[in-house]
Amino acid sequence: MKVISVVGARPNFMKVAPFIHNINKNNKELIAKGQEPIAHILVHTGQHYDDRMSKAFFKALNIPDADINLGIGSGTHAEQVGLSMIELEKVFIRENPDWVVIYGDVNATMAATVTAKKLHIKVCHVEAGLRSGDMKMPEEINRLVTDCLSDLLLVPDRLSIENLKKEGVSELKIKFVGNIMIDTLEENREKASALSIENIIKENQIVTRHESPITNHQRFALMTLHRPSNVDDENVLKALTHFIMDEVSKEVPVIWSIHPRTEKQLKAFGLWDRLILSENIYLVHPLDYHSMLKLNMQASIMLTDSGGLQEECTVLGTPCLTMRWNTERPITLREHGGASVLVGNNIERIRKEFFDTLQQERKPERPELWDGNTAKRCLDAILDYRSE
Repeated sequence: MKVISVVGARPNFMKVAPFIHNINKNNKELIAKGQEPIAHILVHTGQHYDDRMSKAFFKALNIPDADINLGIGSGTHAEQVGLSMIELEKVFIRENPDWVVIYGDVNATMAATVTAKKLHIKVCHVEAGLRSGDMKMPEEINRLVTDCLSDLLLVPDRLSIENLKKEGVSELKIKFVGNIMIDTLEENREKASALSIENIIKENQIVTRHESPITNHQRFALMTLHRPSNVDDENVLKALTHFIMDEVSKEVPVIWSIHPRTEKQLKAFGLWDRLILSENIYLVHPLDYHSMLKLNMQASIMLTDSGGLQEECTVLGTPCLTMRWNTERPITLREHGGASVLVGNNIERIRKEFFDTLQQERKPERPELWDGNTAKRCLDAILDYRSE
């Protein structure tokens, strides 16, 4: 059997890592039995193309270098999808795989799905069935198209199963396997625990601060922000930034991992100079996986618009303010037993929930099958697949 995994951006890397590790483990057993191993090819479209966003994650998660890197880079959604399809078609025709496995909801995911299906290659979607209901999100379009075309839909939770059923998807295509992101978390928890928060700040800070960095025993807020709805509107980004500077940092130190898009907009809107001078705010470059996991393990509160961090907060018990009006991961919300609450970008709502949430104790929760063994179930589902 030949399998091609296609990744394009950082969220994919945490998902493909345990899948590759499981294939390698399975292949050792097959070789020991004298059977033919699974041929696996890793294709990286290059949507995240700089060292901090890509290469560092491959190294940290022990992912082998991509067998094929398409080098697509940045561009509009149409440019990324179109260029990826052109290059992926060449790869798929040349390699003629039995399966194309895609992950999550980035542009590479949809591009690989459409291209593979036009070539009559079976497609497996890891993390299928997530829905936000927000058609303004490009990721929602990617999810819908991918799930409609895929042959095998591997879902992280039972809410995702219901989403697919409502869309008329055959139950024979759906397999409940759990959350593959948690495989990566559990595999790396010990290594992350050994890191020093003080060193993380010193090694990654954008501007050297005079005050002493946060230690492992201090309370602090952790923040990430990158979605266009939060950073591309000048009024929204100004309001959020002033709230962090004028209110949040007065209560607890803030570690803000700055996405390149966010840094660009902060500078364009005249917010950067005051932000870098604000006391009690530590601006750091995009962090490697282990550094971010360490911070999440000890943060008093998370403020983010990242879907993956919502999931990690649930398992780690980190109280989380999700700065979005909807989420494709409702299993992470408090009403479903998670650690997160939706606050959008309304400052009054964020303020209320921030001060309420800051008083909450950590309460780790583990949704069904979020047990660190999802990658094995994913591979088993592919090996056991029988078409309708």
